[in-house]
Amino acid sequence: MPSPTQVVALLKAQNIRHVRLYDADQAMLLALANTGIRVSVSVPNEQLLGIGQSNATAANWVARNVIVHVPATNITAIAVGSEVLTTIPNAAPVLVSALKFIHSALVASNLDGQIKVSTPHSSSIILDSFPPSQAFFNRTWDPVMVSLLKFLQSTGSYLMLNVYPYYDYMQSNGVIPLDYALFRPLPPNKEAVDANTLLHYTNVFDAVVDAAYFAMSYLNFTNIPIVVTESGWPSEGDSNEPYATIDNANTYNSNLIRHVLNNSGTPKHPGIAVSTYIYELYNEDLRTGPVSEKKWGLFDANGVPVYVLHLTGAGTVLANDTTNQTFCVSKEGVDPKMLQAALDWACGPGKVDCSPLLQGQPCYEPDNVVAHSTYAFNAYFQEMDKSPGTCDFKGVATITTTDPSYGSCRFPGSAGTNGTLTNTTSLAPSSNSTSSDSPPLHLHNIGSFTTSAIIGAFLMSAVFL
Repeated sequence: MPSPTQVVALLKAQNIRHVRLYDADQAMLLALANTGIRVSVSVPNEQLLGIGQSNATAANWVARNVIVHVPATNITAIAVGSEVLTTIPNAAPVLVSALKFIHSALVASNLDGQIKVSTPHSSSIILDSFPPSQAFFNRTWDPVMVSLLKFLQSTGSYLMLNVYPYYDYMQSNGVIPLDYALFRPLPPNKEAVDANTLLHYTNVFDAVVDAAYFAMSYLNFTNIPIVVTESGWPSEGDSNEPYATIDNANTYNSNLIRHVLNNSGTPKHPGIAVSTYIYELYNEDLRTGPVSEKKWGLFDANGVPVYVLHLTGAGTVLANDTTNQTFCVSKEGVDPKMLQAALDWACGPGKVDCSPLLQGQPCYEPDNVVAHSTYAFNAYFQEMDKSPGTCDFKGVATITTTDPSYGSCRFPGSAGTNGTLTNTTSLAPSSNSTSSDSPPLHLHNIGSFTTSAIIGAFLMSAVFL
């Protein structure tokens, strides 16, 4: 696996200015020194009980893992434990004490203004998350949550939330549309509407974040921001995980990054961006469990992109932002008569140039309605600048990031037709890279609601062991 120096070189090459560590690895913190990269360190769950029961233990942890590294290493947050309420509920009684003890150690060192303290939660602590306006935290944890929220409010910190639309989709038994989970454009009649607020939701991510906001307001806390500490999509899975694919992972993460960086916010808090860490920077090939558990990374161990993000227009985050390749194709298994009708419209009133589909032309073969309609749908989609709703054709078309071109038949928008080429080379510079730091992509004042955003990368400790 990459050394800490190589990891930092990749972060710098990719313009990643925020990183969350699963622990407080000393070598990694030293490698991050003098880079300006904002670092969130973590107290592992196995250390939580000791810290939560002893102010001295907490102070010692802060001294060893934080104080010795600042200001050279720009530590800006401490995540105390991970999904404690749902993974080690026996530690719940000491969770808030652990946060308070860590914070007291920061106060004693005059670092509490620079470093915020919180704890990441699984979104599963929110019950009945749709409609968001009726969401509430699992009431079993109300005493802990009220105490935690009081602490976050009094220290100007934020609620850390892990949001995984992949699992929401997999567990919904078909209730949640895939497009809704992947941030793909939805026609207005397919948007989810909260009947109580009349707010329209176009993706799972926003609905879960707003559910957390409403759950906090149910407990009378309305001024605590949310930071998403983990979100992503696996690029490969077992046979029972057919939606863990490179195409879907690319689509989700690309759309997530665009969504965060455009500062659109959520329906409940429009214009208030939700700072987000992408899970994760590297694949974990040695991890046990299902294949999908190993395949959440943006890069393999050599720093080669698992897929090329399509992020044009989303800013300068991630240097593998080289394409914006999305295509419109016919859906599988739809009525051929509906496809034919849509094809006739595209080549007629839709004014698509369908001449490549004529006999003797590059896209004539295979001579069937599925292939021909895919070409026509995509040509229309590209001519319309990929505007939302232009890849629907009464439900028989869908968006993909897989180039449908074949042989000499090159589809509009594909590499070779618009001068855009896919970068398949390694993006990890050598450990002695002299690439200069670029300024942070976005800065934010995390103590209050803000209109700016961060996109960060999440590093598991296994990455650099």
